[in-house]
Amino acid sequence: MAVAGAANRSEGVWAAAWRRFQGDRVGMVSMVIVAGFAVLMAAAGLGLVAADWQVEKGVPNAPPTFMGPAKQEASTAIPVPTGPNVDISAVDPLAPRYAEWAELAKKYQTTEAARAQTLPFGGDRLGRDVLSKAIKGAQISVFVGVLAALVATLIGTVLGALAGFFGGRLGDFLEWLYNVFTSIPGILLIFAFAAVAGRGVQSVVLILGLTGWTGIYRLVRAEFLKHSVREYVRAAEAVGASAASRIFRHILPNVSHVILVQLSILVVGFIKAEVILSYLGLGVSVDQVSWGTMLAEAQSELILGHWWQLAAATLFMAVFVTAFSLMTDALRDALDPKLRGAE
Repeated sequence: MAVAGAANRSEGVWAAAWRRFQGDRVGMVSMVIVAGFAVLMAAAGLGLVAADWQVEKGVPNAPPTFMGPAKQEASTAIPVPTGPNVDISAVDPLAPRYAEWAELAKKYQTTEAARAQTLPFGGDRLGRDVLSKAIKGAQISVFVGVLAALVATLIGTVLGALAGFFGGRLGDFLEWLYNVFTSIPGILLIFAFAAVAGRGVQSVVLILGLTGWTGIYRLVRAEFLKHSVREYVRAAEAVGASAASRIFRHILPNVSHVILVQLSILVVGFIKAEVILSYLGLGVSVDQVSWGTMLAEAQSELILGHWWQLAAATLFMAVFVTAFSLMTDALRDALDPKLRGAE
């Protein structure tokens, strides 16, 4: 009888969602890409890859390998007149000492490794490998975007659940707090927090997390107001389920698809916000690299026709953002209660 009861037991919410997610090929491929970025970030953090991103491996603005070495520009030096009747010291008073200085320079000259004329994805203005910078930048930008989004999602979900489920004075206070945050323009709020917190990865995460929770709070509060009076929640209350059990075990799984959509939007938005903050000098510190700092550097390089740093940062960002968005869309579909009821 016990075996028969176990066999007839209904499938759990998360197990059913994982089964449906596995049937979505686009979602599975996107999850593999996101997992690949996660492995790449971990390897960069441990120093296994891109540890030498600050090393000047190539000549300044070395082109990508498929383009070949850059053509040498003709010398623009002003020719010095020569001849039997020309006094060189009159043209350049320091000319007689050039030979002496050259001999002294040879005594103190150090041997420097030859720099590459090309690099796989090109080099920046100092000759650093753009590919290594893009990999190391992924570690910072993705970490900032995902962690800040998780912080904002956690704050917004908890506050929205409390406001929607309990209401009363607690709900009124949280509504007042929400109105205070939303009454201030978002960019000004970010700049105000940045001026206080300073630069650095931790500061950027806190700034974005503490200023980006309002949107998800509003949606979660509305969902909890709707679900808290439904029959399955009333039935759980009738059998003695606690408020925490009703919030996290009964209602939360049924609104998780809304949370995942907002999480995806926040990750994309926070990666862009990190780019803006780094461009304005309020993001990561100067001894670190991110996709934001790469795009800021690429602005001056693009004027000279050196487009490869811009292309590398944009390519890495576009691949991750697209894969992450498709993965969370697939998870939303797998967790949507309307689609569960259609099975």
